[in-house]
Amino acid sequence: MFVFAYSTLFGFLSILFFYALWLPLVLVDYRKVIGNYARFYWILPFAIFACMSFTWSAAPGVTLRAGIQYVTTIICALIASRTIDARTFLSGVSIGVALVLLYSLGFGDYHYDPLDGSYSFVGAFSSKNQLGFFASLGVYFVFASFLIVRTSRLWRCIALLCGILSAYCLVASSSATSVIATLATLVITAVVGIVLKFSPKNRRSFFLFGLAIALVLMAVAINSGAIDLVLGAFGKNSTLTGRTYLWQEGLRASHQSPLMGIGYQAYWVQGFSEAERLWNEFYITARSGFHFHNTYIEVLVELGYVGFVLICLVIVGVVLGFLVRLLTEEYTPQAHLMFGIALLLLIRSFFEIDFIQPYTIGSFLLYYSAGLIAIPQRAGLRMMHATRLAGQQ
Repeated sequence: MFVFAYSTLFGFLSILFFYALWLPLVLVDYRKVIGNYARFYWILPFAIFACMSFTWSAAPGVTLRAGIQYVTTIICALIASRTIDARTFLSGVSIGVALVLLYSLGFGDYHYDPLDGSYSFVGAFSSKNQLGFFASLGVYFVFASFLIVRTSRLWRCIALLCGILSAYCLVASSSATSVIATLATLVITAVVGIVLKFSPKNRRSFFLFGLAIALVLMAVAINSGAIDLVLGAFGKNSTLTGRTYLWQEGLRASHQSPLMGIGYQAYWVQGFSEAERLWNEFYITARSGFHFHNTYIEVLVELGYVGFVLICLVIVGVVLGFLVRLLTEEYTPQAHLMFGIALLLLIRSFFEIDFIQPYTIGSFLLYYSAGLIAIPQRAGLRMMHATRLAGQQ
């Protein structure tokens, strides 16, 4: 978690440490760590396509380097999905988030946004939305520690402290995307938890009924102007602080190479006229760390409609995969926990690009989740987890 948050600050040594945690496990027991890689047929195509896009990229060197980094990040996430059980995953992420946020509180700073004239706490990040993302994860995992995964009283006390810290940083970041996505994820995950109290046969009926009600309420909210009220509460307007303009520019740029794009991470390159123009318009003096604030538009520009279909296959496959398990199979805390994470990533994907870049927590979480869908953790881990719970009881 700490490396994902601050690798840009600590450089390549932190990345080597990340690789050292996971890649050597392949040499220990390849079959148990990787499993049947043919089961990843719907997971890997996007990453492979992104890596191979250097052959037609406008910046082939940038694309090849970033593509290799992205593929290796995914490999590590898939290894983790085979070796880390739900409780270890929950505690590890929670403690990691706490360390990340404490570092930001100790060495962070405020940032002035010239677009809306406001100051917000960004911590040790360059964006309040990144700080908000880690805080969102902290809040969600504390929620899971009490309502999803069975944990000890000691851990709940620790989790509560992590939750207070995360909630404070979430509010301090003033990130509307993070706050709204977190609240929506908590509400939907809690409602799904209520539905799961019923038998698998009745779950589907209750879920479909609840989905219909949610769609009706959403339509009413849109027509009544509730969205503008919510945006106004965060100091936003209908342009989402210039994001709608960015989306228009991104869609326009995607028309240059609609089928396969201009290459993975080949748009935001210093010296390229369009990137320089947008950096200048949005006061990005560093001329880096900027994007279209929409995962699917970013993919359309870089990898065209082919990449768009492939990334949708991954995110939709993960969300629906865990949802189907919850509605049709016996209840497992792991599926419930990971459904919430996938849902959070899905909601944020319309405003951020959390899981299409290397060395980011969003990419790691998405492909960790995908690995659990493709190849469930081996029986040994589940039996060990069950035995440990029985011993605590």
